Amino acid sequence: MERKVLLVTGGSRGIGAAICLRAAQQGYDIAINYQSREADALETLRAVQELGARGMVVQGDVSVEADVTRIFETVDSSLGAVTHLVNNAGITGPRTRLDQADTATLRRTLEINVLGAMLCARAAVMRMSTVHGGTGGAIVNISSAAATLGSPGDYVWYAASKAALESFTLGLAREVALEGIRVNAVAPGFIATEMSGPERLAQVVPTVPMRRAGSSDEVAAAVMFLLSEESAYTTGITLRVAGGR
Repeated sequence: MERKVLLVTGGSRGIGAAICLRAAQQGYDIAINYQSREADALETLRAVQELGARGMVVQGDVSVEADVTRIFETVDSSLGAVTHLVNNAGITGPRTRLDQADTATLRRTLEINVLGAMLCARAAVMRMSTVHGGTGGAIVNISSAAATLGSPGDYVWYAASKAALESFTLGLAREVALEGIRVNAVAPGFIATEMSGPERLAQVVPTVPMRRAGSSDEVAAAVMFLLSEESAYTTGITLRVAGGR
């Protein structure tokens, strides 16, 4: 039986780490990508291995083509060809109005959130597609409820990047549907992570119909459903995990 090899970009902490742990419990081999948080990545790796899964960490900036090539080739040689990919790496930049945002923030957000996901998906398709000798696979892109809320006054450029990611998800899903690859997205709402301070919680939670923040594990559960064969007839969708918001 072919081993399931999952690459999670930005997998060192938060939602990415939660996905790694869930996947480890479900028999995947895990490649944890990080850009700069090596200590966090190694801690997640230890947790994955304690669950009995094979795992590795691999550093790289997903917006840099040479890094993406190296990431996938490193996984190839250590765990085998990637069969499942979660494009989780993403940034927002400082919360502010567009007219107060600098161009470097806009450019970097688009490079990581959109170009990075495209580069990683392209590398994954080259390994998964039956056209290229693969046996199929699944890709899940981590979007955001911001894609449809717009995030005015916070980071409209981030919202725009996630809307682009959802469009990319639909288009790629249809492009590779006959090649054994399913492509879906998960759009988390407000999730309680280390970046969510009490002030931000107090501001956002009243706008959520369920009146609470979500957890990284709740997002990870949705991701694992879309990676699994339980969603074998599901492709091109964005599953919103946002408490009704």
